[in-house]
Amino acid sequence: MATWLLSLCFLAMGAANAQENPVKWKFTVEPVNEQEAVLVFSATVTGGYHLYAQQQDPLGPLPTEFIFAENAGYKLKGKAVESPKPVSEKDETFGVMVQFFKKDATFRQTVTLTEAKDLEIKGTIDYQVCNDETCLPFNDIPFSFNVKAADLKKAAAAPAEDVTEVLAEVEKETEAVVEAVEAVVAEVAEEAAAEKAEGESLAGFILIAILAGLAAVFTPCVFPMIPMTVSFFIDSDASGKGGRATGILKGAIFTGSITLLYTVIGAIVALTKSADFANVLSTHWIPNLIFFALFVVFAFSFFGLFEITLPTGLSNKMDAKADKGGYISAFFMAAVLAIVSFSCTGPFVAALLVEAAMGSSVLKPLLGMFFFGLAMGLPFFLLSLFPSMLEKLPRSGGWLNSVKVVFAFVLLAFGMKFLLNIDQVYELHLFTREVYLAIWIVLFTLMGFYLLGKIKFSHDSDVPHIGVFRLVLVIITFTFVVYLIPGLFGAPLKMVSALVPPMTVQQFDLSKGAAASTVAMPGAVAGDEQVLCGTPKYADKLTLPFGLKGYFDYEEGLACAKQQHKPVFIDFKGHSCANCKKMEMEVWTDPRVQALLKQYVIVALYCDDRTALPENEWITSTVDGNVKKTLGKRNADFEVTKFKTNTLPFYHLLDGEGEPIVATSYGYKSDVDAFIAYLQGGLDAFNAR
Repeated sequence: MATWLLSLCFLAMGAANAQENPVKWKFTVEPVNEQEAVLVFSATVTGGYHLYAQQQDPLGPLPTEFIFAENAGYKLKGKAVESPKPVSEKDETFGVMVQFFKKDATFRQTVTLTEAKDLEIKGTIDYQVCNDETCLPFNDIPFSFNVKAADLKKAAAAPAEDVTEVLAEVEKETEAVVEAVEAVVAEVAEEAAAEKAEGESLAGFILIAILAGLAAVFTPCVFPMIPMTVSFFIDSDASGKGGRATGILKGAIFTGSITLLYTVIGAIVALTKSADFANVLSTHWIPNLIFFALFVVFAFSFFGLFEITLPTGLSNKMDAKADKGGYISAFFMAAVLAIVSFSCTGPFVAALLVEAAMGSSVLKPLLGMFFFGLAMGLPFFLLSLFPSMLEKLPRSGGWLNSVKVVFAFVLLAFGMKFLLNIDQVYELHLFTREVYLAIWIVLFTLMGFYLLGKIKFSHDSDVPHIGVFRLVLVIITFTFVVYLIPGLFGAPLKMVSALVPPMTVQQFDLSKGAAASTVAMPGAVAGDEQVLCGTPKYADKLTLPFGLKGYFDYEEGLACAKQQHKPVFIDFKGHSCANCKKMEMEVWTDPRVQALLKQYVIVALYCDDRTALPENEWITSTVDGNVKKTLGKRNADFEVTKFKTNTLPFYHLLDGEGEPIVATSYGYKSDVDAFIAYLQGGLDAFNAR
């Protein structure tokens, strides 16, 4: 049980996936004659989204629109021709007829050149994509076409050309098609990998929910009720007619009812989630303080200080309904179990719901509670099938109380995370990394001594000897304590980096000297000092990890990048963002990564910082119309407005004008080599300009 709870602590605060642009554009030129050419916009749409056509009802979605920059060298000939023919149907969300493409689309715009010379045609695209769950608008996506006068002249003379030249052109176009197919295949593989990672994250959460449900069975509130409940199934037919079949059916109804009761709880959480629910839940002091208090109350209850019970009248009413018999009585038996076991199952349910609510998926609360209830009720159904197994179950005793006390220690350690969120977001500076880790070390050391029988509470039984299973738990617990101790001196502790304070609040760090002597990758020196253009705003309260230097204001960072002629690494992050800390501890600790980051102007934008802005820096959001008065809210709105996402962490590479130097962004992905390739690719693209 302790093993599972430790795993829950380390995995429960994992983060959400980045919202990438699901549309990939390709721009090609098809020469017609010496004066005309066709500009081809090819859109490849992934992730189950669909793209909208150019003509839409004013009350409908954002149409696809091509905005050409003014240039005297060409004129548009008509409107872009789209293919395939868009689907037209009534959309329940917008309430009007909409036209959209089920997947990919091609737009062909004919242009007439005013002069016979090479010409670059530039502009932007505005469009919107939707799937079954959400819609994403994208604005000012740049495009560029290079129209060559020689290609136009060649196209005009094509009928008189030699067959060999025609075949060569066909071969060239075939190669282009092959390259396009290969690109699509690579993109599909990348999309499949992303979907697989998301599926694995959800599958991991479901596994935790199942383990939590099974662990809840072995709590002192549930385990003693097994014989009584199963006996209710076995003795359901006093006449003996159809007794076994009736008992099995009641066992199935009981298990289904338990599953239904907990699924309803998950459904309520899923339905009440709003767009910024996760951000408020993870950053505001009120919910975090409530969660901390909840875990502490449950922990003290498990230590035996007091007993948590729901109103006895509710339990008595459910119990009376169960005594009336019939199949419906199995449902009320399930309700009685849920009510009576609340003091033991509450922490499991709370931990699962907090983790699910902080994620971006509305399915997590629903699936988490469904599988929790199913796993909790399944043993009762199996015992109704095989009642003889009751005799092989261990008898209730002091070991059940030991389970509760072990849970109490883990709950106290896990609950510290909510105090840490408050401390970091509101910059209270209550916890250095050393103090936080010291508390954990003490808690888990005490838990180890308790498992050894060296610590005993008033309601505990004597431990005359240590069993094999208990010894395994002792070994795991003290191994974890030994793992934590180097963190007091600056060790990264990657396994728990999402649950402990970041390295920026580490006061005593022996690793700094070792890091200075580490050999960096070829072409970069890990020890190079970054030179800033001045003292950054907010540098008195905000810092970057590992001695890196940068800015915490977007405009200030861009100004320095233009002055130094360097690319910009923009980092949207949060004080309470678990994946931000994991990314830094798992990837940024590599000296090669730090060497590459030093070649950028780093702009770290905290999206949950509570620093109040002066009134002249307030902005009115174009997304929700609200006035953003704090640094974090302004940064979060900027991320949504410019990059169409609110995920953390979110990285992008820009030039000094704020324009992307690579097409792709980067989110949480603990692959050092992939992140190095991303950073190096940005430097290469910037230097090639």
